[in-house]
Amino acid sequence: MKNKEKIRLTAAEMSTLWTQYINDTVSICVNSHFLEKVKDEEVRPVIEFALNTSKENIKILQDLFTNENFPVPIGFTEQDVNPSAPRLFSDTFVLMYLRNMSILAMAASGMALGVITRPDVVTFHKNVLQSSVSLQDQTRELMLKQGTYIRPPYISLPDQVDFVDKQPFLFGFIGEKRPLTSIEITHVFINIQTNAIGKALITGFGQIAQNKEVKQFLLRGKQIAQKHVDIFSKILKEEDLPAPMQWDTAITDTTVPIFSDKLIMFHISAMIAAGVGNYGAAMGASPRKDLGLKYASLIPEIALYAEDGANIMIKHSWLEEPPQTDDRNSLIKGE
Repeated sequence: MKNKEKIRLTAAEMSTLWTQYINDTVSICVNSHFLEKVKDEEVRPVIEFALNTSKENIKILQDLFTNENFPVPIGFTEQDVNPSAPRLFSDTFVLMYLRNMSILAMAASGMALGVITRPDVVTFHKNVLQSSVSLQDQTRELMLKQGTYIRPPYISLPDQVDFVDKQPFLFGFIGEKRPLTSIEITHVFINIQTNAIGKALITGFGQIAQNKEVKQFLLRGKQIAQKHVDIFSKILKEEDLPAPMQWDTAITDTTVPIFSDKLIMFHISAMIAAGVGNYGAAMGASPRKDLGLKYASLIPEIALYAEDGANIMIKHSWLEEPPQTDDRNSLIKGE
């Protein structure tokens, strides 16, 4: 077959393209509101870049889906956002939010490039990755300039190269605990920061949500996020290391609806999924047993929270189904 772009889409390619489309429709809704309400003229170009990137991705994906006779997902539309509503978050928080979104996008693009093969799909995801890296650079540089970038803790340089020669390196329950490694510190720091951002986002969304069930769900998420921030902050403080700040003060007092409850639930569910992935990665990178078990004990709590969120979305017909394989048994039975 000479034209490799005529090869059928694999399940991996379908999933990455479908997911990218849904995420970009969310990004357009959220960043449209941010752009409408931004006050800091240094932040404005960063929001415009993120918004325009998502719009360009949507155009490419719509053409690709049409050429493949693939039903174009609905995702989220103008009905899911009120750009002219009062601002909900400060420009400082918006910048931190975009930085966090760029990190998630880089991870998703990297995963996609590891499982896709069709040249046009590879090119698309490479462009998405490049845009994500650019957004990360823009947010980092501006936050450093404005003095709002929160660096991970500093530790002393090692005096020499050492190898682990004692089994207690893995212990963490009985006797004296060894100090945290730089790798363990990094993961603890990341999980404090993502939970703090998640808590601020959930708090703001809770103020503007309309459905009582959604409000209760978000209130519970706020409590879980704070609990996890406290747990991880305690780990750093016990090592005489600073914990990153939280973002509660970055939220205004508006209760005017800005985003639909459907968009709010999807966005929070996506962040929960990312959080589970972060905990799994941290657990695998933390040899000290007490840390590994701490992550393992927290994963079921957020997994159950995610399941409850999915049930709310299903109840209200907000959960759009991703592509699925054929149910061969039903086909055989003629159902």
